[in-house]
Amino acid sequence: MAMHPDPTRISRPALFLVLFYLLATSAQAQEQAYFPDPNPAIQQRIAEWQDLKFGVLFHWGPYSQWGIVESWSLCPEDLSWATGARKAPFAGDYNEYRKTYEALQYSFNPRQFNPTHWAEAARKAGMRYVVITTKHHDGFCMWDTKFTDYRITDPKTPFSTDPRSNVIREVFDAFRKEGLWTGAYFSKPDWHSDYYWWKKFPPADRNANYSIAKYPEQWAKFVEYTHNQIDELMSDYGKVDILWLDGGWVRKKTSEEVQQELSEWYEGSRWARNAQSQDIDMEGLVRKARAKQPQLIVVDRAVPGPHQNYLTPEQHIPENGLPYPWETCMTMATSWSHVPNDVYKSKAEILRKLVDIVSKGGNYLLNIGPRPDGELDSTAYQRLEEIGAWMDVHGKSIYNTRPYQVWHEGEHIRFTQSKDGKRVYVFFLETPPAADVVIESLSLRPGDTLSMLENGQAIKWKTGEKGVSLRLPAAFMQSAHPVRVLELKRAG
Repeated sequence: MAMHPDPTRISRPALFLVLFYLLATSAQAQEQAYFPDPNPAIQQRIAEWQDLKFGVLFHWGPYSQWGIVESWSLCPEDLSWATGARKAPFAGDYNEYRKTYEALQYSFNPRQFNPTHWAEAARKAGMRYVVITTKHHDGFCMWDTKFTDYRITDPKTPFSTDPRSNVIREVFDAFRKEGLWTGAYFSKPDWHSDYYWWKKFPPADRNANYSIAKYPEQWAKFVEYTHNQIDELMSDYGKVDILWLDGGWVRKKTSEEVQQELSEWYEGSRWARNAQSQDIDMEGLVRKARAKQPQLIVVDRAVPGPHQNYLTPEQHIPENGLPYPWETCMTMATSWSHVPNDVYKSKAEILRKLVDIVSKGGNYLLNIGPRPDGELDSTAYQRLEEIGAWMDVHGKSIYNTRPYQVWHEGEHIRFTQSKDGKRVYVFFLETPPAADVVIESLSLRPGDTLSMLENGQAIKWKTGEKGVSLRLPAAFMQSAHPVRVLELKRAG
């Protein structure tokens, strides 16, 4: 991903800068213009995606063998969170490090890969769609592409002899069987491809390492390569619901934008020393992809325009939501990719984030990093089971809902409502200090009913000058669920 490591894994000197970056990009997402897709069928499909609410994301590749941040240790920029992730013994010699990193292909053999287990666990957790890295920035392909030998099905990769070696096919088939939508994460930059990081020149940063204006034929090869790979994914892997494109710096830019980028600085060096328009003909790419997948949602991350069908704030929940379709992508542990002995968020934290996001009108894409052997950590499965136990009881307050007239009251109360407005759901993220609660944002009328969602027990209520006064029963106050929900049914 154009993802950045969790701050808990970053050295102190870089911590402030990374936090500043995350806050800055979050602010940009808050203010960014949204360009609705002009196709009514795609608009309808996005609305259907908004009903799903909860998805799972997998970051997986040969880098999982080292337990390091995915791809970014290859980036030659002077960024502490990239260079600090490099694995010994070649951490100080970039060229040797890159060779050693790319040689991980020769030992990648995830014999415990079990996509059926993944899919069953995700479905039972209440997840409704999956996104998986088909290719990260390092360029390693997790499907049987015909356009590079840097892939999991190449004879140089030990797992290539396994009948499950075409990982993306296996994952998509398993998740479709469980009724989930499928999404293909695809990195637009490719740091292995000679068409992007041309061996004629050393790479200087995350961008193409040559002048596209001077060598247009080399860039044309990269554009063709990119289109060919996406065409494979759209043609040979069944129905694909989401094309989730990462690496927003690969985009068409005006000359004014290029000059602006050249003037910007980051951590003491230029953020884009090779600033130039990196046009991969998104319009043509999307047109060809939808010729194969007519209902395809396209997410050209961080590139304002009609091909960014929804926005994806990263490791961040917008303070007041966003006024257009959006999805928070966030790690279940601290890292996007697998790290041994990583620390996982508690079920309570995950559920509270889910409710917070949905109350603001967003979707929650929760990331898990599979191990190098192809399985998930037992803690990840435990969390999925725990989340599923809550969703089995409270799912109707999450799926197919939209924001209420206000998304919250105070710090610990959230709201959603059914699309027809006949049901309102009140979430308590913490146990109230007392059983008598006043909610100013609710308006109840004679004939309306209020009850606990988990058991249907009626809640006594009365209206007053300050709002609706509730008397919460002992079953509510003593509930084992970390988030409790009331259901308001409108009369008539």
